[in-house]
Amino acid sequence: MQTDPARDALAQRIRQSLASLPDVQEKNMFGGVAFMVDGQLAVSAGRHGDLLVRVDPSDYRDLLTAGGQPAFLSAGRPMGEGWMHVPLDIIADAETLNWWIAVGRTSRSV
Repeated sequence: MQTDPARDALAQRIRQSLASLPDVQEKNMFGGVAFMVDGQLAVSAGRHGDLLVRVDPSDYRDLLTAGGQPAFLSAGRPMGEGWMHVPLDIIADAETLNWWIAVGRTSRSV
């Protein structure tokens, strides 16, 4: 995978956030660095430092008001209400990033 400074910086922040958990794995997917927690994909550091988050579809509409945006596989191909894109500027501070990571960790219904 090609090096992308914004993606790599976010991946490092995610690593730090998940460091205390026993079962965390990283995989290259979706053009980014995905983080599996207890065997389930939780979040992924995107190409431009944005975050892809696994979400409970029943929480999707509420999460849109928290700064999340619909996620797309490619132009015009939505990933559905089980996934959300969070722009870099929303997750600039550690508290907000950790909150979104917790959303991804607790979403198991996708």
